[in-house]
Amino acid sequence: MKVGPHFRTALEALQLNLVRSMLTTLGVIIGVASLIVMVSIGAGAQSAIDKQIAALGSNMLQIQSGPGNMGGGRRDQVGSVQMLSDRDIRALRDQVPSIVAISGQINTTAPLVYGNANWTGRVEGVGAEYLEIRDWPIAAGRGLEPGDMTVGAKVAIVGQTVVRELFEGADPVGAELRIRNVPFTVVGVLEAKGQTGFGRDQDDVVLVPLAAARARLGARARSAPDAVGQIYVELGSSRDMLRAAEDIEAVLRARRQLSATDEAPFSIRNTAELIRTRTEAQATMAFLLGATSIISLIVGGIGIMNIMLVSVTERTREIGLRMAVGARKRDILIQFLIETVTLCVIGGLIGVAVGVGGSYLIAGFAEWPILLRADTVVLGITASVVVGVVFGLLPSRRAASLNPIDALRHE
Repeated sequence: MKVGPHFRTALEALQLNLVRSMLTTLGVIIGVASLIVMVSIGAGAQSAIDKQIAALGSNMLQIQSGPGNMGGGRRDQVGSVQMLSDRDIRALRDQVPSIVAISGQINTTAPLVYGNANWTGRVEGVGAEYLEIRDWPIAAGRGLEPGDMTVGAKVAIVGQTVVRELFEGADPVGAELRIRNVPFTVVGVLEAKGQTGFGRDQDDVVLVPLAAARARLGARARSAPDAVGQIYVELGSSRDMLRAAEDIEAVLRARRQLSATDEAPFSIRNTAELIRTRTEAQATMAFLLGATSIISLIVGGIGIMNIMLVSVTERTREIGLRMAVGARKRDILIQFLIETVTLCVIGGLIGVAVGVGGSYLIAGFAEWPILLRADTVVLGITASVVVGVVFGLLPSRRAASLNPIDALRHE
């Protein structure tokens, strides 16, 4: 059996009713296009989530002062909250064996000046292990060392946004950066991390030793001179997350003499759980988009099936004539099945083009992350072929089952 003649005959039959054929493919075009967009958006969102996981740091817990529901309606108690402190950090390091690195952090916003350029950015006082916990590499220079922490050295590491806004192509390493009019020596430059999932620029930051932030920049809490806003903890494995969180809570409760029923004046955030929640939400959105695509393809397939049934009725005499000159039922079935598949493939190709263009439009105007891959295009074409085969069987079988004599008599 040669497919070539059947394919040429299919194209000739479709060209005879070109407008009807193109209108028939609209359902397949919309279905394949929405499928391409859905898969591209889903893959792009997953890629963005993977980057956020890398940006946050692996196997990390974040401990914050204040109860977990403080943002919802307990702000009247903020002033009475017992702040986290360096003493808590030492206790956690000594009593929680699964901790491999730990660092306190305090935040402030300050004017930054280099030469004639100035910028207002975020300044963070951190410990020596902060970059290890956040999995944040140094692009140039060095990181903060334990000796810098001990003496509260006036050294700083700058993010890429600060480099762009202040140094304008000059080498930042070794330069003098004034923070609130206090001179700090830039010893390192951070690699770019980009924005967080909440839109905050992670590269707009200057890191200084915790002691220097307190003594030189006044970044300290009134409640305690050694207070920190957050404590970042790195664990040996992600399997230690739940047990480590329980151990950390037990140590901090014991230090504050709290019973099991007392509300904790701190909260422990598992970044892996936050990312998992966002992943599940994204999976739900991808499922809804996928369902829409499948429905569009089914509707398009039904439309094509109806048109092919009409075509069988219109071409009954032609089918009878072909059978009379020797065409077998299998030849008739294959002929109409090829016509249906060809119609769907043409619609699929157009749908792929529309989907790719639509994905780039969404990426450009809506600033939504997308990721187009070759297997996405293959998926779109395969979906159109499957629709053609599934919805082309009924018209093809009906055409092949016609009686040649009755077909020739058909008006």
